[in-house]
Amino acid sequence: MRTILITGPGGSGRTTIAAATAQRAAGDGTRTLLLSADRTDTLGAALGTGTGPTPTEAAPLLTVWRPDAADRFRQDLTAFQDRAAGVLDLLGASRLDGEEVTPLPGAEELSFLRALRDAALSERYDLLVVDLPPLPQALALLALPEELRRYLRRLLPPERQAARALRPVLGRLAGVPMPSEWLYETAARWDVELGAVEAVLTDRNTAVRLVAEPGPAGADAVRTAALGLALRSLRTEALIANRVLPEAASGTWFAGLLAQQRKALADWSEEHDVHTVPHLGRDPHGTDDLAALAVPAVNPAPAPVEWPAPAPVAWPVADRLADDGVLVWHIPLPGAIREDLDLVRRGDELVITAGPFHRIVPLPSALRRCTVAGAGLREGELRIRFAPDPDLWPAAGR
Repeated sequence: MRTILITGPGGSGRTTIAAATAQRAAGDGTRTLLLSADRTDTLGAALGTGTGPTPTEAAPLLTVWRPDAADRFRQDLTAFQDRAAGVLDLLGASRLDGEEVTPLPGAEELSFLRALRDAALSERYDLLVVDLPPLPQALALLALPEELRRYLRRLLPPERQAARALRPVLGRLAGVPMPSEWLYETAARWDVELGAVEAVLTDRNTAVRLVAEPGPAGADAVRTAALGLALRSLRTEALIANRVLPEAASGTWFAGLLAQQRKALADWSEEHDVHTVPHLGRDPHGTDDLAALAVPAVNPAPAPVEWPAPAPVAWPVADRLADDGVLVWHIPLPGAIREDLDLVRRGDELVITAGPFHRIVPLPSALRRCTVAGAGLREGELRIRFAPDPDLWPAAGR
């Protein structure tokens, strides 16, 4: 399956573009699922038909799903209470009924990510179009699986599972059952689920389409989004310039706005694959309006075929040992500013801060035996130099 993630600044029309993209793909003969994270049915307003927590066929080959994250959280909490029944009874805890449960902060995001995973793994569809929240909520959502997996490994490292062998002994000494078994099983289950979500997001057939209205505010949003996505190694497939005014507006009081749009489009075309979508003079509603937007096709083939394999986002390590005595790690960060970059080495990890974004990444195996020898930003790419550590690097001929 191919997955297209669509996001943009609030008010950019990202939901309408997602609906138009899915409708066009279905019209081209592709079995398409349109997944939305919106609590309100803005997607239904664009499609001209209601959407909800049950997948519904909105048109031939087009299924629409807006999962109820709150209900999913209630189900997960109920299942957790059942699994941890022994410990909860030991502590004298009172069970929560489903009717009194409201989602905790972050619970809806996790529920939606699980729905995204389930949709991407389904064999009923060839294309998944995801209407993500607006920026920057979408960037935080996309970062969540990797960050939570790291927290789990630090708090409950797999190596400690050897302590399971001591559980019966500790239980006899303490006189009560020990919770380590279910705790580690729960952590392992979460790690597997989060890993599946992360695999979908980083798959070579997953790409992002940014939606923005050309102009100063849209330009700032696109610049920030491109940096955040690059830091997460997510591939930006296209930039959809939405609500572009017709050239006929040049002689009207829209002339100033049209000039702003022209400048933004010219700047964007130097760095992105830009597709313009016309302003209809009204909010698009229904299949005819969505078709009039003429959004770019996801798969140009007239019938479903094997998807071409897009080039993945790579952070290559260049071997410069023979010439300069260093290994160079190339990290693409378009739009990054030197003054807003910060690097910290922590053991076998590198902490990268780029503007408002922050990511902790494991070092490639070869670089773990090196020390950081410097870094530089050139043409939108961060290049970090690593020198072999004599105490860890095998001597030549050894």
